[in-house]
Amino acid sequence: MSNVSSEDGIAPETQLIIDDPDVQQIDADEDLLDDVPDDVDCVELIQSRIQSMASLGLERFKNLQSLCLRQNQIKKIESVPETLTELDLYDNLIVRIENLDNVKNLTYLDLSFNNIKTIRNINHLKGLENLFFVQNRIRRIENLEGLDRLTNLELGGNKIRVIENLDTLVNLEKLWVGKNKITKFENFEKLQKLSLLSIQSNRITQFENLACLSHCLRELYVSHNGLTSFSGIEVLENLEILDVSNNMIKHLSYLAGLKNLVELWASNNELSSFQEIEDELSGLKKLETVYFEGNPLQKTNPAVYRNKVRLCLPQLRQIDATIIPKTSKQFP
Repeated sequence: MSNVSSEDGIAPETQLIIDDPDVQQIDADEDLLDDVPDDVDCVELIQSRIQSMASLGLERFKNLQSLCLRQNQIKKIESVPETLTELDLYDNLIVRIENLDNVKNLTYLDLSFNNIKTIRNINHLKGLENLFFVQNRIRRIENLEGLDRLTNLELGGNKIRVIENLDTLVNLEKLWVGKNKITKFENFEKLQKLSLLSIQSNRITQFENLACLSHCLRELYVSHNGLTSFSGIEVLENLEILDVSNNMIKHLSYLAGLKNLVELWASNNELSSFQEIEDELSGLKKLETVYFEGNPLQKTNPAVYRNKVRLCLPQLRQIDATIIPKTSKQFP
């Protein structure tokens, strides 16, 4: 997956959808599911102004596996069918995680865009694989013990300061913690299957404590932070995609050992040397895409910038947003 480009580092599929002002208010006693057969396995009621899950009469759906109640006005999790494997309550008014004790088959739970302050009452959901808490009010990563099947955890857009309490998530493959208040790479030692880490829009100032991920990490998104150097990145020898856009990095040192790097996004930094591009990156034979727009080397040489980069790295297929035709020797 190489399309993570949002400034906040939140997974692209978790975007806020604007409520439709023309949607009519639903009366509390109106049965929205009156015409739905009892044997359906999926119910979706999006932007329906629902205020209560209990009023939906979900208990009659004995085969229900997927329930999507996105963009409503639900304040309380309740009356959740035990048969569910997927529950989507994105963009509601929920303040507390509760009443999930009997929903033991859940593999997918989305509580993004609510008002949740504390992660709790979910560590009994042993089958969870995907868990989303985007844009809540969470201050601490906690109470995830026992979720050893979890592969995807999304905590972007909260108030988290420390990466912690992830040791039991031994099968975690993707961790999204963009747009928080995190100051340090740490506590990844047990995440031996982590292939993607998105930590954009935080307060990171250096690459550190990453050697434990050298064998598994393939994608690292760390744009919009306070990085000034690539020092410490050299241990990630299997990295394929690196996004350091919108930092304060001045030199390309420490990248020469990243032999598996395919994409380097480094727009809006303080890079100024074409010679460094050749010296540090020419040995990266798999490198196909680079982004250097917004750096001094582009701002001071706008007319010839891309041609100079191409001369330094003739194997490139893309420079910034420009695709290089296979037969092209230079840019127009």
